[in-house]
Amino acid sequence: MTMVIDVVFAYDKNKVNPGLLGFVVVALLGVATWLLIRSMQRHLRKVDFDEGAQSPEQVEPDARDSGTERQV
Repeated sequence: MTMVIDVVFAYDKNKVNPGLLGFVVVALLGVATWLLIRSMQRHLRKVDFDEGAQSPEQVEPDARDSGTERQV
């Protein structure tokens, strides 16, 4: 019983701690990060990646492409 009393008297109300609000914010950031990573993995699975494709250095430039940007 004396241990509980010591803890109560040792508690300093002027000490700053994150408390419940800090935990909730960190937990929500963790959940949001997990959801973003899961969504990114779904989108990356949809990408059709052809390993046998030519690299940009191997592709011959088109006669119409003069090195200027195309406007869309």
